[in-house]
Amino acid sequence: MSARVTRSKAPAKEKTATSKRRGIQSKTTTNRDATADIEDVVAAGNGAEDSFNKKRDASDEEESLDSDALDEEDLEVITSRKRKRTASVSKKSPAHGKQSSAKRGRTSSQKKQKTMPDDGDEDDFQLGDGQEVVGVVVQAPKTGRVPPGQISKNTLNFLSELRKPECNDREWCVRNIEPVYRLAEGEWKAFIEHFTDCLVDVDPQIPHLPPKDVIHRIYRDVRFSNDKTPYKTGFSASFSRSGRKGIFAGCKYGHRRNTGIISSDALHLKSGGESLIAAGTWCPGKNEIQTIRNNLLRSSRRLRQIISAPEFEALFGPAQPHPKGERQNVFGFDDELKVAPKGVEKTHKDIDLLKCRSFAVVHKFTDTQVLSPDFKDELARVALIMRPFVHGLNDLMTLENADSSDSEDDEAHDDEELADGGGASDED
Repeated sequence: MSARVTRSKAPAKEKTATSKRRGIQSKTTTNRDATADIEDVVAAGNGAEDSFNKKRDASDEEESLDSDALDEEDLEVITSRKRKRTASVSKKSPAHGKQSSAKRGRTSSQKKQKTMPDDGDEDDFQLGDGQEVVGVVVQAPKTGRVPPGQISKNTLNFLSELRKPECNDREWCVRNIEPVYRLAEGEWKAFIEHFTDCLVDVDPQIPHLPPKDVIHRIYRDVRFSNDKTPYKTGFSASFSRSGRKGIFAGCKYGHRRNTGIISSDALHLKSGGESLIAAGTWCPGKNEIQTIRNNLLRSSRRLRQIISAPEFEALFGPAQPHPKGERQNVFGFDDELKVAPKGVEKTHKDIDLLKCRSFAVVHKFTDTQVLSPDFKDELARVALIMRPFVHGLNDLMTLENADSSDSEDDEAHDDEELADGGGASDED
């Protein structure tokens, strides 16, 4: 029984293996058939595509013979390209489109702007469609100009305008009188350049500097002032051994109402008969004023002789305090002490000089004198009379014994030149 069973099971296993091999062969054959079918389909598609392309090329060649069809096609292609380009730009950068439109708007508005004629006759001025008057172009005066080295009426008129509160405004000035200011500024620089030549001939201690190194700015420092007006009401320039700045006394010239800081030969130009020249030192430092007082305590003879000279008193008044406390000669400044300085007896013989904190003199000119062609020569004449005073103050501030023999020799030299009539200054 066991042998039969064994014989019957062996053929069953062989049949199972044979059936598996046959199934695998049938699947392989099926896959091969499917692949062949796919290749046939692809080949058929390629052939159809080739035939379609050939037909299209043939139709294109036929249409190319018609020029009208060619123009219409090119026009459609160009139009479609423009539309695509515009759409892509608007999608990528919408802000750029806004800027471009805004720029186009500004350009169109600029084209529409039209200024009034010079005569300002609005009735004769006709505006076109879409045009409007947006402002008046202010030009520099074309008349009344003078050669370099002189002051014109135009400059004095400009300074007069600055004295009006409604005109002393930065925005108003830029909009209304900027060209007028530039003309006046150039005229002032040219005048200072010519005057410097005269001043150097009168006082060799003054260095020959360009106008930019001696002229003061027209802009006010309003940081610590209750008066916020942006511009000064006059032009000014300063001259000394060290230029516009320094401890040395000198001359200052300009056109303005107040004398301001007098640290050098000072010039101030201002309308209304308020142009002036000043010389001396205004409110010097602690060490400088103490040196001056120490020298005056030793001897005040030299300074007394300078401020008492007839030519000096003719310009600046008697060499003594004014009975009413007004400004006269070197006396009467606002910073003058009310009592004697510390350590000085109030009965000292030079108490009037020792009370001074500023040692300066001022001489004013009328507008007629300012507009004169030889105004710079008149300034040089006044500066020559001021020169001994300036040199004496410089010695009092810098020397421990300013009343030495060298100072006396310098004083004698100054007196000789004054007696001769000014020497080189008369040649101008």
